[in-house]
Amino acid sequence: MEGIGLTEHQIEWVRTKEKLVEDIARLGFPRELGELIAKQLKSPKAMHRMMSYLHNVKPQNVELVVDEMLAICSEIEEWRDKKECEEANAKYNELLNFGLN
Repeated sequence: MEGIGLTEHQIEWVRTKEKLVEDIARLGFPRELGELIAKQLKSPKAMHRMMSYLHNVKPQNVELVVDEMLAICSEIEEWRDKKECEEANAKYNELLNFGLN
């Protein structure tokens, strides 16, 4: 993988995705499901959260797997929204405290 010009982050993403796909296949689900879930989760950290769920719960149906993926995505989106609000609030407070100059 290193020889084809991928960054460290891209290599980590590919390796983590492959592990997630393998974990999902090991539970008896189609590998394509793993591919789609990895694409939706977007980051190695989110994929690791999903793998932890798979290892601990060992879900028996696709609905539980997809439900967990959606929950992880929702939590990530809420965290991003919170960080955006905190940043906007900090800038607003700076404006109030120091003005435009």
